[in-house]
Amino acid sequence: MTQTNETKKPLWRRYVLLGMPIGGVLVAFVAGIIFWGGFNTAMEATNTKDFCISCHEMEDYVYKEYQGTIHDVNRSGVGAVCSDCHVPKDWTHKIIRKIKASKEVWGKITGKINTPEKFDEHRLQLAMNEWQRMKKTDSVECRNCHHFDSMMPEFQKPRARRQHMNAMEAGQTCIDCHKGIAHKDLRDRADEEYLEALEAPNPKFAREVPQAYIDSLAYIEAKEAEEAAAAKSEEKAKQEAVQAQIASAVEAAVAEEQAKAAGEAPAAAAGGNVAANVDWSAVSGADLTLFYPGQASFEWVQNGKTHGGARPLTKGGDACTTCHAAELDTIGTKIVKGGGGKADELEPTPIPGKRGLIGATVQAAHDGENLYVRMQWPDAPHAPAPFVDGGKMDPENQIKVAMMITGTGIEMGEQVGCWATCHADNTYMPFDPGADAIAANADVAGQLKATGTITKYLTESRTKVEVKGRRGKAQGGWDQLKSADEIEQYLADGTFMDLMRVYADGSGENGYLLENRMTNEGEFASEASLSGGMWTVVFSRPLAGAPGDVPLEAGKTYTVGFAIHDDFADARFHHVTLNTTMALDSADAQINVTGQ
Repeated sequence: MTQTNETKKPLWRRYVLLGMPIGGVLVAFVAGIIFWGGFNTAMEATNTKDFCISCHEMEDYVYKEYQGTIHDVNRSGVGAVCSDCHVPKDWTHKIIRKIKASKEVWGKITGKINTPEKFDEHRLQLAMNEWQRMKKTDSVECRNCHHFDSMMPEFQKPRARRQHMNAMEAGQTCIDCHKGIAHKDLRDRADEEYLEALEAPNPKFAREVPQAYIDSLAYIEAKEAEEAAAAKSEEKAKQEAVQAQIASAVEAAVAEEQAKAAGEAPAAAAGGNVAANVDWSAVSGADLTLFYPGQASFEWVQNGKTHGGARPLTKGGDACTTCHAAELDTIGTKIVKGGGGKADELEPTPIPGKRGLIGATVQAAHDGENLYVRMQWPDAPHAPAPFVDGGKMDPENQIKVAMMITGTGIEMGEQVGCWATCHADNTYMPFDPGADAIAANADVAGQLKATGTITKYLTESRTKVEVKGRRGKAQGGWDQLKSADEIEQYLADGTFMDLMRVYADGSGENGYLLENRMTNEGEFASEASLSGGMWTVVFSRPLAGAPGDVPLEAGKTYTVGFAIHDDFADARFHHVTLNTTMALDSADAQINVTGQ
């Protein structure tokens, strides 16, 4: 029998796995690890900041904007590099992003963006690509670090608290509000219709407000209310001490005069006649903060390119106080010094030394027939206006006080209050037409009785008011006046802003705002005085009022606004309140008109 010698197969070839010798599988496995390691290493290398800024387009243009921002340096020392914001973490979307990024590399290779001018030409489109990508993913890169569950309102500004709450409830996402947080903000270069569509809430992004957020919000609001009450009590004590000194001095002076007159009755003191039957000590006061608004017009607040709160105001129905009630001191102080707005555009002509805030106390009472209002605030040193000869814009009036009551049918009237009357083409505003342009439009000027200046007016009185200023159009609509019959119908329907004014000498006038500032025949009484460094203004009018007066009725809440022109100021150089509520015999309103 013949014996055949068969060569034994090597061990690595004897066993088969998935139709492949085990040795081949091992080789493929090792090769895969090497390939994957190399590929992943290369992938991560392209995610570093050094790689991202290795071309001069990034290093010279974009990186310089990033340096010094909150994402670069901050109190915690945790910085976010390029990939943290621009490259998704999960594998699938990371690969997709890398593939799309090759188009940007192509722009570098072909010289499409290799100069500042070329880069700027394409920046808006590059930014829009990122905005749309982040909108689609619910800003997932932002939420890798920032999450609503970890937000504590007690460490946020009041405006941020409210907007984050809105975002969770309505379905907003980070990029809707936080464009340009690490780079140049190009939002003002984008088309308004595009922004409206991009920033619209997405119900899919809505989420339940975390309980921790609600608890933190309740804590900080209670703490701030307690601090405000303590500050109010301290301020009230100071005012009472001043008034006590004044009363003592007056009493001593009267006694001295009586002694000199040898028993003759002294002359009656001036003032105190308008609300002689009102016991002001029994009327609770509302402490209001009047801030300096600069050139922030009704058009400005509605324009998303200039005002970050435009969408919550115009689309969400928020009131001005929703975001700004607790930050008026910051706003007024910034604007009065020449800042405010996204480009510090709100005060081009600051008055050195002018105060940004006025803290006033407003009391209101009624006797069933008349409304009585008393307003008090501290005087301040004179700060001359550098653009006016003599430094006093209105030399005859050291102060002027105005109160407006919002009528019916006014666009956003309850949300913005008297802001609805302030337009970008009023006197001293950015689009003030000037005396020559007003004179050139004789028909409209005659109807408005305008001689060189345009007073405040309501949008309803115009056929068109330009809000956005597209294609270089002037904002406002001073010359787009509706017919006299239409305006008369608005007045009859109550679509006007009731206006009461008091001057430094105590004189006053009753009127309204519609097509311009008008006076009416309504009964009105007023007085004003400066004593011990405190101004006191008192005025009254019948509750029912006259044509051009908003009738005041029990059970209704009214939106009101106050303005003070102090230190001989005029036109827009005043201090104003945001929308404020007022009602007869209602503790729920900010101003409770107390019956006596």
